[in-house]
Order: sequence, then C-alpha cells, then structure tokens
Amino acid sequence: MAADTRERIMEAARLTVQDLGYSGLTFRELAKDVGIKSASIHYYFATKGELGAALAKRYTDFYAAYLDDFLTQGLDAKTCMARYTDMFADTLRNGNRMCLAGILAAERNELPDEVRVEVVKFGEMNELWLARVLALAKPGDAEEIRRRACAIFAAVSGAQLVAHSRGDVAVYDDIVATYRASGFIP
Repeated sequence: MAADTRERIMEAARLTVQDLGYSGLTFRELAKDVGIKSASIHYYFATKGELGAALAKRYTDFYAAYLDDFLTQGLDAKTCMARYTDMFADTLRNGNRMCLAGILAAERNELPDEVRVEVVKFGEMNELWLARVLALAKPGDAEEIRRRACAIFAAVSGAQLVAHSRGDVAVYDDIVATYRASGFIP
C-alpha cells in the first residue's frame, strides 16, 4: 500500500510539473490530486526538493531503459532517431506537456541542488545515447559525435519548447522534419 501511494504521488507530481513547472508543484494540491492529507506527503518525501529529485531520477531511469531498448532490438540509426523525436512529440500530444527535465531546466535557478543534479543527468543520458546512435550511422571522431549529439538534444528540446509555447504539436513536427531534411538529424 505504501509503495502504491508513493507511486501515485510521483505520477501526480510528474504530471503537475510537466504542466505547471516545479514552481506550480505544492504538497497541498498534490495531496488533493492523490486523495490524501497534505502532511502524508511528508511521510514519503521530506521536502519538495527530495520529491523533485526523485521525479527527475525516475524520469531519467525510465527513458534510459526506453531508449536503450531500441539499441537492444538492433534498430538502425534512422529508426532510433525517429523514435527519439517521437518521444518528445508524444509528450506534447499528452495535454501539451513538456519533457519533465526540460521544464525543470527552464527553472534551474529556482531548483534545489538535488533537483539540478538530476536534471543534468537526464541531459547527459540523452547526449550519450544520441552519440551511440550517431556512431552507428557514421563512425567518426568521438568529440565531433559528442558535440553533434549535444546539438541534437538541444535542438529537439528547443523544438518542443517552441511547440509547447504555441500549443501546437504540428510546429514541433515541422521543425523536426526540417532538421531531417537538412541532414542534421539522421
């Protein structure tokens, strides 16, 4: 039962942060969403920072496994990249939400240190995965591949932010299609 309540808190918190940002997350509203007393949240998470860090870590772990599964399946680089960009589009299609780490990154200066650390780990995980995929497509200089992976992560994240601000996932799709047509994204 405790694990179930903790999971319900985490899921409700994730949806709130993806919709309203870290600053929009309050234990009082979260407790209402979950159907428990506000003080009960502290049983699972002593502070908002602890909850935020747990959310970001969980998000990173989930997507690391999700992305690694593409490589385990032996998918080619083009298919991996298509599924990668679809992942960000799917988040927008779910209530015009943002990538959890992306919205947290936008609030970096307001975040407790433990949340910042986890947000950075999400970016690093994405960049490492993208570098692996790029190396599959065209092996080459590791530093050049790393820089391109970083640029692709930034570009896809930025495309999601622009589409989110306009409330239109088609904007994201158009931007990503332009990246593909130019050869920037395989």
